[in-house]
Amino acid sequence: MPNYMLLLYHDPSGWPKMSPEDQQRATEKYMAWTKKPFVVDTNRLTPEPGKVMRMPNGKPQTVDGPYSETKEVLGGYYTISAANYEEAVRLTADHPHLAYGGTIEVREVWQM
Repeated sequence: MPNYMLLLYHDPSGWPKMSPEDQQRATEKYMAWTKKPFVVDTNRLTPEPGKVMRMPNGKPQTVDGPYSETKEVLGGYYTISAANYEEAVRLTADHPHLAYGGTIEVREVWQM
């Protein structure tokens, strides 16, 4: 069965505006979702922007980033197992990230 990456994007300015109680409830919902039987892997990313690497003119170049015009950042990912895109989307429809205003990009993982 194929695996799908769920790339979680969000506006990080919203989290500090939540009460500690709401933050705790949100964390519990995310943690509960990780225990679903089709979840293969998950991790949160650190808040720093990371690095972007390219090779212009045959020489590796590394810059801080990624930076974009949007306020959304990639905050974490899940890997799930699903028969196809339709099932992956259906399984993801109740993810709490959507309820908190986040965006989830669903991408099939290449099978070698």
